[in-house]
Amino acid sequence: STHSCVMTEKLLQFIWKYRYFNQQDLTLLSGETLVIEFPGEENNHQGPDFIHARIRINDTCWAGSIELHLLSSGWDKHGHDADENYRNVILHVVWQQDTLNMTRNIPQLELVQRVSGVMLETYSGWMNQPAFIPCERSVHLMPEPNWKQWKEKLLLERLARKMAPVFASLQRNHFHWEEQLWWMMAGNFGMTVNTTAFESIARSIPFTLLAKHREQRIQLEALLFGQANLLETDFREAYPQMLKKEFQFLKKKYRLKKVFVQPYFLRMRPDSFPTIRLSQLAGLYAENSNLFAWILQCETISGIMKKLQIPANDYWFYHYVFDKESPYREKIMGRAMGERIIINCVIPLLYTYGSIHPDKSMQQKALGWMQEIGTEKNQILSCWKQQGVKMKSAAESQAVLELYKAYCQPKKCLDCDVGKFLLLPTENNSADRPTTHAVIIAGQL
Repeated sequence: STHSCVMTEKLLQFIWKYRYFNQQDLTLLSGETLVIEFPGEENNHQGPDFIHARIRINDTCWAGSIELHLLSSGWDKHGHDADENYRNVILHVVWQQDTLNMTRNIPQLELVQRVSGVMLETYSGWMNQPAFIPCERSVHLMPEPNWKQWKEKLLLERLARKMAPVFASLQRNHFHWEEQLWWMMAGNFGMTVNTTAFESIARSIPFTLLAKHREQRIQLEALLFGQANLLETDFREAYPQMLKKEFQFLKKKYRLKKVFVQPYFLRMRPDSFPTIRLSQLAGLYAENSNLFAWILQCETISGIMKKLQIPANDYWFYHYVFDKESPYREKIMGRAMGERIIINCVIPLLYTYGSIHPDKSMQQKALGWMQEIGTEKNQILSCWKQQGVKMKSAAESQAVLELYKAYCQPKKCLDCDVGKFLLLPTENNSADRPTTHAVIIAGQL
């Protein structure tokens, strides 16, 4: 394929940082010899692209910063000459030289003839590929030990990302851990479709109120169904009539605010109907007063699974919706749903707790549990399996989901360990064939 590769600043920085260019007999545009001892550290603040670099020009050692541009004219165009931050730049690395006269006489290195055409073609293919993941055709070449390390990093990145909104929410509720768990637990009982609706319902019922009526499961159900706007019709059967009456009393007594979200029933398996899930959620909180404190003490996943396998109220064994009978079926939360809740609610909250209270043992417990749970099942993970990516536990499937979301979809191949490995120039191809004119400089089209 003859993709024309678009050279960008980001790609140039990547090539420089990992030295993905032929480093033999380097010479500056002025003809002096150059040896790179250390390409520098990426600078995420104002000023040059890399700092603390070390180079040798002829036989003189230099330490300082390095600035990169696609074209040498970029230096003056970006006004670096008058900028104090650029005073100690010791090398200007450019993709192509397009001008000779620079205001300041900084040593310049041009890379256009030193980068493997194969590598650029590979990268450019990824960027133009409408596949499941950019490196679809070559991802299987990544060795297993590299995968293992990368997945471990990805899992921590995923937990850190999930921790951010939890931490923000905890700051707002003054670190009321039980209440935070109540909100998150409710959201997860709603499954993907009803997460927002269920969490809004939970947030509309203060935790103190929940704790007060814990002994009476009927009152908990009345609160949940009522705030879900599911008690607004005239019912024939005694159970919904009783819930409705109970709710009208509690709503008035506590001046509950109306929730303006309606749970969805569409395209759901009947066992996952919001009615069944709300009843199970009420059951969980009727049985447990300080659930989060209990989780901190709990040593095993099976202990939590047992807690979560709550039956809905008996009424639901003969119903899926109010006032409409159906054949008997026990409505007990299944194993898969229990594991989902542990992965998406219990573990992130436990991990957050371990980070805030610096308590390594809680973080270890969270990570250990993630390794004990089996791999999840969904479409994205099936696609990864087709690529030959192996997963043995939720720890690995969570890592791979993070990889997809944070790297593959936004095409951040240059930040991904798989991308770095697959673009690695082999010993002999680092200058196998210098790039031809098919490289277009970004913005110069």
